[in-house]
Amino acid sequence: MNFESGVKKSEGDQSSTVYERVSESRSFKKLIRERKKFIIPLTVFFLLFYFALPVLTSYSTILNSPAVGEISWAWVFAFAQFIMTWVLCIVYVKKSASFDKQSKRIIDEQLNEGGNTQ
Repeated sequence: MNFESGVKKSEGDQSSTVYERVSESRSFKKLIRERKKFIIPLTVFFLLFYFALPVLTSYSTILNSPAVGEISWAWVFAFAQFIMTWVLCIVYVKKSASFDKQSKRIIDEQLNEGGNTQ
């Protein structure tokens, strides 16, 4: 089997790429589903939270009232965005590490199935 330039050349399989073989595997499809299940809600939450501040400060006065002394809710909300960004970053880094492990496992499985253990 030859993996040069991503093209697998072996008996019976003519010019199918390694990626095509991996992408058709059940474990790869499961990984893609899990990644989507994780990243889409996280992205939606981030965008809603991020755009809430400019929308609320531009079109309403709800954040103008004081929260603590002279500090208004707008400042509290803005500071919360920094915290939210750090938390989402930490969650993403931890989750992506598990996705990387799954990816490596899938690649190893596919290479072993093809008879190539290098």
